[in-house]
Amino acid sequence: MTGRSQHSCPKWTSAQYEPNFSPVKPKLYLETTVVSYLTARSTRDIVMTARQQITQEWWDGRRRDFNIHVSQLVLAEAARGDATAAKLRLAALSEFAVLEIQSAVPKLANALLKSRLLPTNAADDALRIAMAAVHGVHFLLTWNFRHIANATRADEIRLLVAKFGHTCPVICTPEELLHPPS
Repeated sequence: MTGRSQHSCPKWTSAQYEPNFSPVKPKLYLETTVVSYLTARSTRDIVMTARQQITQEWWDGRRRDFNIHVSQLVLAEAARGDATAAKLRLAALSEFAVLEIQSAVPKLANALLKSRLLPTNAADDALRIAMAAVHGVHFLLTWNFRHIANATRADEIRLLVAKFGHTCPVICTPEELLHPPS
């Protein structure tokens, strides 16, 4: 058994059949909105409160199931704003590896913008998708529904990324990764 589904996402069931099997954790790119919800102050907005609770549950229960990476872009964003909040965000991110910008990243990001799959004011979001794809990341975790986790653009983004010779990561929210595969 290969342990892979029809999709490009790993299915980690081989350990049941191979006693010495040590599964490799899937790579995950953690986008800034996730750590922002994790460290944000309580709010009376019910949607934001739900996202904060889901993020906390994912962080406590599933974070260790992934090989998590961030980028300098995420670190720079996390450092902005209120100094106390920035310190909390950066502390949460400190344990993760930082992906480097390879030459293919800006090329793919520019193609995402030129194709109008993302608007020109979302250049940083195009960089995040490109960074994750070029580095072979399995999951891009985000709460950014406007430009990144936008279901109306997902298929077109995957096709464009494939034209550049990369596999697009599964773009999802912490809620979608709350439960391990069965």
